[in-house]
Amino acid sequence: MKNIITWNVNGIRAIEKKGFADWLMKESPEILCIQETKAHPEQLGRSLLEIGPYKSYWESAEKRGYSGVATYTKSKPLETRVLGVDAFDSEGRVQVLIFDQYAIINGYFPNSQEAGKRIDYKIAYCNTLLEQAEKLVKEGHNVIICGDYNIAHKPIDLKNPTRNEKNPGYLPQEREWMEHFLNSGFSDTFRMFNQEPDNYTWWSYRFRSREKNIGWRIDYHCVNESFKSNIQGCEILADVMGSDHCPVRITVK
Repeated sequence: MKNIITWNVNGIRAIEKKGFADWLMKESPEILCIQETKAHPEQLGRSLLEIGPYKSYWESAEKRGYSGVATYTKSKPLETRVLGVDAFDSEGRVQVLIFDQYAIINGYFPNSQEAGKRIDYKIAYCNTLLEQAEKLVKEGHNVIICGDYNIAHKPIDLKNPTRNEKNPGYLPQEREWMEHFLNSGFSDTFRMFNQEPDNYTWWSYRFRSREKNIGWRIDYHCVNESFKSNIQGCEILADVMGSDHCPVRITVK
């Protein structure tokens, strides 16, 4: 069994000061995918680029201090890719890592912003990522699409759905895309094991939201249908602090 974790860290340099390396060594997943790194690797010390048995791979935004994804892995990937679309790659939105048993898409999905200011950009990104995932499946890979999707799929996935219907992350277009995605041969691994409400992965820093568990479930591991039987569990690690998001872990056979 191997554990794979996704976590929006909301700034790798900030979370480094909160015991990130010690947590990683203690948790000891096979692979950790992080989002919103807000850093370029040349800005970081060697102690953060190589932690114990982990090597790290980075896709950073051209804009400093913004967006970005990275992956810590014990096993060297056979290949790494990006989406191949400059509008998304320039923001460090996706990293594709090919391993023997599966391909991982580590994604930091755009925020659609107030009044849907970036909704067209976001849906274009989502469609491009889905095309990449479908291409990988056709190439014979099993696929794990993990990261911060910035979408709560259904009312069960956020505390106050009615109040948030016009807010970014729960806009009709976003929910429709998520439904389309999950009807295109991919499964939300958390809902394979848990159908209960009040399970969230992001909480606002305002109004003591995390303490009150007023949150959203917007961080996912999704897999292609034929790989579902290899997923042995999915757990939200809500007690892990350091970011406004918490990690999500899957166990893979």
